[in-house]
Amino acid sequence: MGEQNTVAETAGYVSRGNKATRQGFGEALQEIGQMDSSVVALCSDLTGSLHMQHFQRDFPERFLQVGIAEANMISMAAGLATTGKKPFAGTFAVFATGRVYDQIRQSICYSNLNVKICASHAGLTLGEDGATHQILEDIGLMRGLPRMTVIVPCDYSETKRATRALLEHEGPAYLRFGRPNVPDFTLDEDGFEIGKSIELHPGKDVTVIACGIMVWRALEAARMLEKEGVTVRVINMHTIKPIDKLAIVRAANDTGAIVTAEEHQIYNGLGDAVAHVCAETIPVPIEMVGVEDTFGESGKPDELMAKYKLTTDDILEKIYLALRRKN
Repeated sequence: MGEQNTVAETAGYVSRGNKATRQGFGEALQEIGQMDSSVVALCSDLTGSLHMQHFQRDFPERFLQVGIAEANMISMAAGLATTGKKPFAGTFAVFATGRVYDQIRQSICYSNLNVKICASHAGLTLGEDGATHQILEDIGLMRGLPRMTVIVPCDYSETKRATRALLEHEGPAYLRFGRPNVPDFTLDEDGFEIGKSIELHPGKDVTVIACGIMVWRALEAARMLEKEGVTVRVINMHTIKPIDKLAIVRAANDTGAIVTAEEHQIYNGLGDAVAHVCAETIPVPIEMVGVEDTFGESGKPDELMAKYKLTTDDILEKIYLALRRKN
């Protein structure tokens, strides 16, 4: 992804190279399989795509390849959870949410079962597979469900930490990650706590709250605006639900303007979640970077991100607008 890799260092963070978030998930799944014998993995014919072959190789008796039968996979995961197992069910995000919404709602969330739904190839960066597979509504679908936790890590390393954290988390959870190689820049010492965001860059003029691959772009925007004397607070909101209300209120109070950035529809995603908190507590100007009520299309990831206005330049444009509204 060329546009995202314009610099190897930005706003105090250094990319250690480009790795796919799905690779981080697969490696961490293998690790937690070694840590806990109650972990089981299910996949719907996409083992290699989600890097679940490591778990399959090491724990074949705890791996279930269900084929192209996603609804069955979710129902099987629910059944396994009732026996005390800890199921991690993996497939593409479009199938992990849209195709099996009924099973998730009825069998997992209504029953409050300890099932982890692990969704790869989310968003526009799926690329050439086109609109039918580029789900941009999944965060909204999942955060609307009672008892569901929603996590969107920003790089390979954070995806590993998020997967490990889900081992200790009790209850339904949705973990969203992607297909392409992206900068790997977060550190293990950054930690990972479900429901608690991470401030990656200090600032007093405006705050950018981002999730997923948009976090690196937000840091790039902060770096560029430093040259203009504008300080940008960058918050990695890796957990969309439960949202870190305290961090949002502090940002609104300290900086007076907020920009959100997500590889998702602007409706019912991170932007809506942040706006809801501010509407209840401290209303400030809010601008949103995201897909604006449209479907994607087939194309190269960078080209799609540019067409649908999800680049660093688009974050900058919304920052300038938020600052004008603030002043």
